[in-house]
Amino acid sequence: MLKDSHIKALSDIVGSENIYSDKAHLIAYSYDATRTRYEPEAVVFPRDENDISAILKYCNENQIIITPRGAGSGFTGGALPANGGIILGMEKHMKRILEIDMENMVAVVQPGVINKDLQRAVEALGLFYPPDPASEEYSTLGGNVSENAGGMRAAKYGITKDYVMALRVVLPNGDIIRAGKRTIKDVAGYNITGILIASEGTLGVLSEITLKLLPKPKFVKSYMGVFPTVKDAMNAVFKSLAAGANPVAMEFLDSLVVQALKEKLGVELPSGAGALLIGDVDGNVSQEVEFQLEILRESFIANGATDFKIADEKKDRDALWYARRNASQSITIFGSKKLNEDISVPRSKLPIALEKIYAIGTKYGFKVPCFGHAGDGNIHVNVMVDGKDEKQLSNGHRAIEEIFQMVVDMGGTLSGEHGIGLSKAPFMDIAFNESERALFSAVKKAFDPNNILNPSKMGL
Repeated sequence: MLKDSHIKALSDIVGSENIYSDKAHLIAYSYDATRTRYEPEAVVFPRDENDISAILKYCNENQIIITPRGAGSGFTGGALPANGGIILGMEKHMKRILEIDMENMVAVVQPGVINKDLQRAVEALGLFYPPDPASEEYSTLGGNVSENAGGMRAAKYGITKDYVMALRVVLPNGDIIRAGKRTIKDVAGYNITGILIASEGTLGVLSEITLKLLPKPKFVKSYMGVFPTVKDAMNAVFKSLAAGANPVAMEFLDSLVVQALKEKLGVELPSGAGALLIGDVDGNVSQEVEFQLEILRESFIANGATDFKIADEKKDRDALWYARRNASQSITIFGSKKLNEDISVPRSKLPIALEKIYAIGTKYGFKVPCFGHAGDGNIHVNVMVDGKDEKQLSNGHRAIEEIFQMVVDMGGTLSGEHGIGLSKAPFMDIAFNESERALFSAVKKAFDPNNILNPSKMGL
């Protein structure tokens, strides 16, 4: 229980205008995109790294739970205060782009910077930050690093971890460390940066992030392949890449998602499509882009595509990406609650994985619309249920467990980008053996012996 004396001490650190314990703030910071609610006992907004250090030192000494939070846009409860204590809100003050180094092509940012704001800032200078989660307009870079966010462009450019060069981090006892360097090569010491990425705020609080940038490609075009079946589309994914295609993105929409987009949002998409593959290709010369499009066209047609369209104009490209980015919002026509999981499998296993996912949905009587990042094997599986029907909810969770087991059995993973948080913690024993889980716990204890920092996440 947070005492008045604790509120006073924290107020002395950050100022009374940066700590709140009124009901409105507690409710506002009690949920994320899972819509599960856990109220904190206070919300604290640090102004800088020194504030973070002082807050963590005080909370560690007084055994007060801290949950770091960016925009609260996560899908697995990683920023939920499941054990009470305080929310450490990074979005109010810690949101400056500190430096864009043109010569070394790096950006230094505070954790509260919005992903899209960094993209816009560096693109104005002819540079490029590739990671683009669907939540790019509001998710923070601190959250992206903490969850190792992916995005549409991961097929060619990789995910957040591929761009994190260095971190400044406040440990639970208040100590400040730097992990990583601005140099391209760094093999001195353990890879602490790698351990902190995707740690979901359980090991330390990010105070500064150094990110690698690339030159901005000069030419971009979008494409869409229309397939009669999901199996045809999934075969085209790995066979096209093996044939030499290198698309920026290769995104997948199944027939249920296409139906939902047309019915709910009035999006114009091909009628009768069993599946769509959409994406971008880019390059610094136009011939490179045309070459890539031709590889995709030939491979798609060879693998059963009934049509291949190229979007040259920005309005046509925007229309395609509007469909993809609104897939999640549209599928509520199939149920009031979606059990949304982001499984990932080796790309060659996509055809059989989707076949088994649909079979599990049929077994339980659920619609299971699927979409996502087929180019890197990461599919968003949505088991649609009536949120007020306890039996359906229970069966939905059984279906998810079966899907997880199937995915792990074929060499896949529980999460490609959303993380584990609270919602997937019960399934960690499917993916990791006892020795592996014990090692995770040992790492957590080494960083946070008093277990004050975001406990209960990832099954820790």
